[in-house]
Amino acid sequence: MAVKIRLARGGSKKRPFYQVVVADERFPRDGRFIENLGQYDPKQDPPMVNLNEEQTLEWLKKGAQPTDTVRTILSKQGIWAKHKQPEGA
Repeated sequence: MAVKIRLARGGSKKRPFYQVVVADERFPRDGRFIENLGQYDPKQDPPMVNLNEEQTLEWLKKGAQPTDTVRTILSKQGIWAKHKQPEGA
């Protein structure tokens, strides 16, 4: 089972709102997921990102692969750099 960290779309037409979720890659985009890690709202200025950092790092350590968009969000939040740090540093 390949696990991905990806965005699940919510909101109405032309008013997107996303949940950052951990899901099996075989499930539909807005379908079943394993865990909700936070929210992302690109319509706000600046875009609102609300992530649970501890849970996100835990899933990354377990081998969950973020999508390109989620990796960009994690990089801007500084979570991706913490994940890539060597354990002793």
